[in-house]
Amino acid sequence: MAHDVLITNDATVLGLLAVILGFVFYTNSSSHPFWKSFYKYIPALLLCYFLPSLLNTLGIVDGHESKIYFVASRYLLPACLVLLILSVDLKAILNLGPKALIMFLVGTAGIVIGAPVSLLVVSAIEPSLLGGHGPDAVWRGMTTLAGSWIGGGANQASMKEIYEVGGNIFSAMITVDVIVANIWMAVLLFMASKHKQIDQKTGADTTAIETLRQKVEKYQKENSRQPTLRDYMLIIAIGFGITGLAHYIADFLGPFFAEHYPETKHFSLTSSFFWLIVTVTTIGIVLSFTRVREVEAAGASKVASAFLYILVASIGLHMDVLKILETPIYFLLGISWMIVHAAFMLIIAKLIRAPLFYMAVGSQANVGGAASAPVVAAAFHPSLAPVGVLLAVFGYAVGTYAAWFCGQLLQTLTN
Repeated sequence: MAHDVLITNDATVLGLLAVILGFVFYTNSSSHPFWKSFYKYIPALLLCYFLPSLLNTLGIVDGHESKIYFVASRYLLPACLVLLILSVDLKAILNLGPKALIMFLVGTAGIVIGAPVSLLVVSAIEPSLLGGHGPDAVWRGMTTLAGSWIGGGANQASMKEIYEVGGNIFSAMITVDVIVANIWMAVLLFMASKHKQIDQKTGADTTAIETLRQKVEKYQKENSRQPTLRDYMLIIAIGFGITGLAHYIADFLGPFFAEHYPETKHFSLTSSFFWLIVTVTTIGIVLSFTRVREVEAAGASKVASAFLYILVASIGLHMDVLKILETPIYFLLGISWMIVHAAFMLIIAKLIRAPLFYMAVGSQANVGGAASAPVVAAAFHPSLAPVGVLLAVFGYAVGTYAAWFCGQLLQTLTN
């Protein structure tokens, strides 16, 4: 595939992404009437995500061949998480109450129940979907999608092994996963930009979130100072130093569990990426009780946000909207599945008067995992990103169980 595209050099791709991000931020802060009215309807974050997808869709770059996402998710994401979590007020996050966790679990239930529902609905159009007992049976492929949409890549791989999923259906489901999850994330980012109006309409109680946001802003106002080069070098040292340490620990723990406790694969404990996220989150939380958190005054979260936007652009590179045309029936399956999940979230959110923030982050912690849940959370406010991380890590833990159960439900439909 790589030889068909216009640009294969990752340095050029990174340059393009940087220019796109620069363009979005420059125009977003422009006082020109055109840009003012444009950004009134289209959130800047959505563009940072959508424009790179055009590079992939139009064949300028092959997002899957590019290593940019790997670098962003393994190096920039952990550094970003450390810097965002550093300044977190853990007590205030706990004060957000149980609604965030409830919405996360409702999202998980929506994925588990959405699978058999969507399979039944779409099989009314295409009955052959219910047939087949071989490795390429549709229900087997759907278990890997459930693993990805409740936990993440490690859980997806676990399902592939547990249910002996064939290569053809697996690759088709990966395409469905990337595109449907990306479309849903775009919807969430769009809703996030309108969260005040939506929360007012639903009568949601946002006091705990507002209190946390104001507390962080007050701290930043009272302590912020003009950052010096020394400050930036310290921020870089903390971010990448802890990322390096976390990689070292993850490279030991992942293989250790794989060798000595292979059965813990179901909890993602054999995945190095899981340990990487858990380690940086833990170290970040511990440091938030020390004087290290003072780097926030010099703008640590701004540096973290810059890393986060590079990650957003690299996630966008994976989306190729035209792929929907290749296997439309599977996309219909994926989209109807996501609609069931969304309906679950919206109905329960309305019943318990949960703010949109809990709905969006609870959903993305399931569907997107640790790489994108903080992105959606930060779309509400950078200080809320850790909530996304903590829920996503929880998703890794329950992902394999819930996806396995989902597979059992799907299997009963086809027997």
